[in-house]
Amino acid sequence: MELVLFDLDNTLLAGDSDFSWAQFLIGKGVLDREVYEARNLQFYDQYKAGTLDIFEFLDFQLAPLARHDRAQLDRWHEEFMDTFIRPMITTAARALVDQHRADDTLLAVVTATNSFVTGPIVREFGIPNLVATIPAQMDGRFTGKPRGMPAFKAGKIERVGAWLESLGLYMGSFERTHFYSDSHNDIPLMARVSRPVAVDPDDTLREHARLHGWEVISLHG
Repeated sequence: MELVLFDLDNTLLAGDSDFSWAQFLIGKGVLDREVYEARNLQFYDQYKAGTLDIFEFLDFQLAPLARHDRAQLDRWHEEFMDTFIRPMITTAARALVDQHRADDTLLAVVTATNSFVTGPIVREFGIPNLVATIPAQMDGRFTGKPRGMPAFKAGKIERVGAWLESLGLYMGSFERTHFYSDSHNDIPLMARVSRPVAVDPDDTLREHARLHGWEVISLHG
C-alpha cells in the first residue's frame, strides 16, 4: 500500500482557495472591501513569509461563516467553485491525481484551509479523504472558531497521524509515502515521507529541495 498526500493551495490548485474565498465574498458585497481586502492581503503575505499566526488568521477567516446560515453559504460556494476554483485546476493537476489513484493507494488532501472551503474542491478532484482545519459548528451553524488543532505547519503531522490512527494505520504501514506541496510551511510534513515533492515551490522550499535532493515538478506551467 502507498500513501499519497497533496497540499491544495498553489499545489493542486494554481491559486489559493483561502485567499480567493475572502476575495469572492468581498466581490459579492458580503464583506466590506475597505475593511477586509487589505487584511486579507496582509495575512496572505504573512503566510508566504512564514510568519502567520494561524489562530489570529482563523479568527478573521472563520468569522464570516458564523454570520450566515449554511444554506446561503453553500449557494455562495457553488458560485465560488465556478468563478474561482475550476479555472485554477490544471490538466496536469488532474492527471497527477489520476496517476496515483489505484486500489492499493490511500489518497488525501492535507490543507490548512478550512474544510468548508476545501471539501467541495477535494470532491471535484475525486480524492476521498480530506485532512483540513475544522471550523466548529453548533446546531448546524458555524461558530467562527476552529475545532481542534489547525492543519498548519507541524499541525499537519499531528492531524495526519490522528487520521491514520483512526484507520488503524500509521506512516510505517505503507511501502511508500508521498507528499506534494508548494510551500516551505509544509517542510515539517515533507520531511516525514519517503518521497517529498516540491510543486512550483516558493523560493525557500526550492532551495531546501535542492539541498536535500527532493524532486521538483510543475503543475501550473
